[in-house]
Amino acid sequence: MTVYRPWEMALGGVVLLAALAFAVFGLQSTGTRLTAAPGYALSAEFRSAEGVRPGTEVRLAGVRVGSVTGMVLDPESFSARLTLQVDRSLRLPEDSTLAVSTEGLLGGTYLEILPGGAPFDLEPGGAFADTQSAVSLIALLMRAFTAESAAGAGE
Repeated sequence: MTVYRPWEMALGGVVLLAALAFAVFGLQSTGTRLTAAPGYALSAEFRSAEGVRPGTEVRLAGVRVGSVTGMVLDPESFSARLTLQVDRSLRLPEDSTLAVSTEGLLGGTYLEILPGGAPFDLEPGGAFADTQSAVSLIALLMRAFTAESAAGAGE
């Protein structure tokens, strides 16, 4: 049987604590939850869901109210079909909009709920009728530069 010196035991404990701290930090910074959040499922269809993946935050007025739980491609419409889990206490008007947004020029992607004004609410399992797809920064830059060069070539 191997006998370990006290400093070896202490160093092993420090390494284990550091690994645990990194794991907790990683889970908190990515928004990962180890247990299912209480809530109800909603779905939405996007022409482009660029930057969205399962686990992406769903926000309302800048506050996290849910997350994306699934993402598949609809083979008939060639659109992205997302399923999301939203806090149970939240009641959304049925004409609410779901938009793909970014946190800044180079920031992360999240889904933003823009509440409507309908008198009736989205039911659990319901779908957002209005969605706004992601705006690609590369596509915008390409349009700006090609439009500028086309205008310059015509002069």
